[in-house]
Amino acid sequence: MSALASPDFKAPLSSQDPPSSSIPASTPTSSTSSSPSAPIATPTLTSLLFPFDNSRAAASFRSHASVLVDSQPYMNCDDFVNTIAPASEDYHKIPRKAYAVLFSVADRSNSGLVSLNDWLIFENILHKPDAEYEIAFRLFDKDSDGFVDYNEFLSVYNANKSPDALPFDFSTGWASLYCGDKNSRHPLSYHQFAQMLRGLQGERIRQAFHHFDKSNSGYIDPVQFQKIIELTSKHKLSDRLLAFLPTLCNLPSNPQSQKISYATVRAFQNVIMQSDMVNNVVSAACERSSDGKISRSDFMNQAASSTLFSLFTPMEVDILFHFASLDNPSNDRLSKNDFARVLDPSWQDPVVLWTQSQAEKVSAAKNALVHPGSFLSSVFESAYHFFLGSIAGAFGATIVYPIDLVKTRMQNQRVTSGVPGQLLYKNSIDCFRKVIQREGFRGLYSGLGPQLVGVAPEKAIKLTVNDFARGKFTDQNGKITLLGEIISGGSAGACQVVFTNPLEIVKIRLQIQGEVSKSIEGAPKRSAIWIVRNLGLLGLYKGALACLMRDVPFSAIYFPSYNHLKKDYFGEGPNKTLGIPQLLAAGAIAGMPAAYFTTPCDVIKTRLQAEARAGQTHYKNIAHCASTIMREEGFKAFFKGGPARIFRSSPQFGCTLAAYEFLQSLLPYHASGTTEAGHSVPSGQQRPVLHNVDFIRSRNAMKLLLDIDENFGLPQPAPVSHGWKFVPGFSR
Repeated sequence: MSALASPDFKAPLSSQDPPSSSIPASTPTSSTSSSPSAPIATPTLTSLLFPFDNSRAAASFRSHASVLVDSQPYMNCDDFVNTIAPASEDYHKIPRKAYAVLFSVADRSNSGLVSLNDWLIFENILHKPDAEYEIAFRLFDKDSDGFVDYNEFLSVYNANKSPDALPFDFSTGWASLYCGDKNSRHPLSYHQFAQMLRGLQGERIRQAFHHFDKSNSGYIDPVQFQKIIELTSKHKLSDRLLAFLPTLCNLPSNPQSQKISYATVRAFQNVIMQSDMVNNVVSAACERSSDGKISRSDFMNQAASSTLFSLFTPMEVDILFHFASLDNPSNDRLSKNDFARVLDPSWQDPVVLWTQSQAEKVSAAKNALVHPGSFLSSVFESAYHFFLGSIAGAFGATIVYPIDLVKTRMQNQRVTSGVPGQLLYKNSIDCFRKVIQREGFRGLYSGLGPQLVGVAPEKAIKLTVNDFARGKFTDQNGKITLLGEIISGGSAGACQVVFTNPLEIVKIRLQIQGEVSKSIEGAPKRSAIWIVRNLGLLGLYKGALACLMRDVPFSAIYFPSYNHLKKDYFGEGPNKTLGIPQLLAAGAIAGMPAAYFTTPCDVIKTRLQAEARAGQTHYKNIAHCASTIMREEGFKAFFKGGPARIFRSSPQFGCTLAAYEFLQSLLPYHASGTTEAGHSVPSGQQRPVLHNVDFIRSRNAMKLLLDIDENFGLPQPAPVSHGWKFVPGFSR
């Protein structure tokens, strides 16, 4: 067929297009390929041809193009999909691989590669106000003559329709109205083609209804209605709405309660086609309502007052309110959230989202050793939260560090041989007062350096290992036993010892040396570096077993308590995301029993790691230390510094909270909520704000194509021989 394009047709650029590369289809798509180089559009030429930011488009092209031909970059199909459909977007309704069907629109030379000029032309299309219809037109205009004839349309349609597609007869009177009958076929111009697409889905539904209504009764079964909608409009409807389609037979206005009439089907389609208008009416009516909820009459009154005429019939309103009130059928007044479940195709049940997020974490942890990238990606994703948590934790640790120093000195205070009953400090308050008197205010911060160094790795190691272990003990339903939680927490505590024990022994010796220098004349003051060099590698792990005895039970108590406080007390779940105050409060409460009950092990660890002075007992090992303390100081000595360990928690968490919130406002992140380990938490149904024009317009073009067939562009089970060019990168 040969015809001239309409003068006002803006779709094909033909003579206006810059020359495209001419690459033989057999050219290998690799950097070693040999082919005539494609002319690259100069900045002056492209700026004249494309009224958009071509520098950004060119930069995007170069960042994705992976094929070199004669030193010139090209995109293959995979590169093209990665550019117009970033992996970070939502593909719940339209599969990402379906976007490959648009590759043939950009690949003007049918070579299997897209040059820079090809990409700039495609970008130009994407920035047009009618981009979606123009992309669809170019896809069907196989010979690029500015028209789509009957055979071209059938060829592309048959090549992309689903094997289980509903039957559609293009020889009916409806098709003849657009293309003429078989004796007088005429091609469709761009505007005619766009208008035909506009009404195509309605005709598909009409023919599908006749297909199931064999007796011409005007009624079909609810399951048949569900199949029609799933095969024609699935991409426009939420999963929740699709699941409840058969309930449409329960409308009070339906004369046959077990059947669905054609009038009902058309009313349902009208509601979906006018979903944007419905949403505007609902929003306006809810804003005017005192309680944020509306009734049927409120909706119809708002529609009548905000439009030139009433757009919605009583049956259409009944259908809208029927699906919006599924959770509470007896409620006559509904909120915007109730309608969102009907109008927003991306809407998903929060419970489903929660379950999916938990399953993803479990799967990543279970396959961490086989596919470390899947697990490590969540760890890297948490780096932001670890970074903020580390800074905030360092701030909190600095504020309460004097309490930690007092705790250490009280735990290390022991009876000196030959001077029975003589103790340097009477209690924690006396210790605090004497430190200031003898060493000054700076003495309260002796050994702070190692403590700050250890905050970030300790948090990262502990939380990451706990997540990993919990995933191993969690079943497919997201359940974990108490024993699994205890083992997971204990494992996290055990792993952190490898890093924290050397820092702890240095910190303790720095905390103690202040009192030594004041009680023993001429005692040298050592630096952290000197202590490390003096101890050596093995010396840095002195008391490691006692550190394990403290940290393993601490984490075994802390993590299960923390998780149960979040879920059972604060109510964390699919419908509720905890704020930072609640998370930190749960952490503070969980830390109290964990800190106090592990105090005996902390006392033993401190005694083993502190350097014994003249006249003091030198402990040989854990058993000798425990028995000596019991014999010389009694059972109470095992809980020295216990209250200090507890009272340190509350102000530390409060200061950490203040610092975390300040840093989060200073350095915002896209995630709306996180767990203690830094993982994103579902925060209810939120509609994403899209800024990627390439993706938005390409997605809208896919919506038009899916109106033709729900699986348009998706790989088919077997190749079809209709002359349709196979899209490279995806088998059909």
